[in-house]
Amino acid sequence: MTTPPSRLAVIDALRPGPEAGVYQDGVVSVRSWQGTRPRRQLGTIRTRHFDVHREGDQVHLIHCLRTDQIDDDLSGLLAEELFQPGWLRGPDLFERLFTGVVVSSAPDPEQAWSAFYRNTLRRVEQELRRPGGAGAPHGTVAEYAPVYRFVEQQLASGSVLEVGCCFGFLALRLASAGWQVTASDISAGTVALLNAAAARLDIPLAARAADATRLPWQGGAADNVLLIHLLEHLEPDLGDRAVAEAIRVARRRVVIAVPLEDEPDETWGHVRTVSLEDLAAWGAASGRPHRVIEHHGGWLIIDTDR
Repeated sequence: MTTPPSRLAVIDALRPGPEAGVYQDGVVSVRSWQGTRPRRQLGTIRTRHFDVHREGDQVHLIHCLRTDQIDDDLSGLLAEELFQPGWLRGPDLFERLFTGVVVSSAPDPEQAWSAFYRNTLRRVEQELRRPGGAGAPHGTVAEYAPVYRFVEQQLASGSVLEVGCCFGFLALRLASAGWQVTASDISAGTVALLNAAAARLDIPLAARAADATRLPWQGGAADNVLLIHLLEHLEPDLGDRAVAEAIRVARRRVVIAVPLEDEPDETWGHVRTVSLEDLAAWGAASGRPHRVIEHHGGWLIIDTDR
C-alpha cells in the first residue's frame, strides 16, 4: 500500500481528531480497539498489534497499544510487523501511521505526546543502566541508547547545537543534564512537538526549524554541533553542504554519526548509505584534526577549535 504524493496532506500531530482516541489526516485513519479485537474485514492485514486495510485511497489502522506502552519502540514495531514484510511502503505513510498510533493512544494529542516523550526518555535511561544494545532491532530504543551515550562522551565543554534532531530525545537528555542546548529540524511540526515536550517536562531547551544545509547561525555560534543519523537522509551534495555548515558553526567540535548499511533503508527515509570511507573523506576535506570511529555505526569527530 502506498499513497500518491500529489494528495498528501500536511501532518499536524497536535490536531485533535474527530473524536477522542482517533487520528485522521485525509490519508490515514487510526484508532485503538478496546476489549475484544474487532472482527477481521475482508482484505485486512492482521498482525500481533495491528489490523490495517484500505478503503479507497485511505489506509485504516486499528491497534491495541495503551498509553503506557507507547514509546519510540513503536518505530521498530511498525517496521517489523507492517513495512519490512512489504504490507506497507514509504516513509510518509510510516510517519503518518506512527503519528496516528501515538495520538490515538490517549484522549487528546497533548496527553498522548506527553506520555510518548516520558515513556521514551525513561526507556533510554533503563537501557543506559544495563549492558546491551548490540544486535538490537533497527528503530528501537535499545539500538540508539548506546549512540546517545557515545555522543555524550565525545562532547567538548560548552554549548551544543543538534541539527536534524527529529523528536529531540538526545537534545532533551543533554539539556536535562545541564548542557546549554539548541535543537533544530527541518520539520516545523517536529520542532513544535519538541518545544511543547520540553515545556511539559520543564527542560530548558530551545528548538527551531532550520535547514541543515543553510544553518541560520553565525560562524562559531555553538561549541559543539551534532549531526546524529542525519546524513543518510540527504543526497550526497546536500550531505556535503550539511557537513560544511556544521564545521562553520562549530566553535570547538563537530560530532557526526551514521548507520552503516549495505542498502539505504527506505522505511526510515534513508536515501543513501554512508561508509567509513565517506566519513574519512569529509574529515580530510575539512583540513582539521579528525578521527573516524566504528561503534554502533560510523562516527566522524572533527576538532574545529577557533
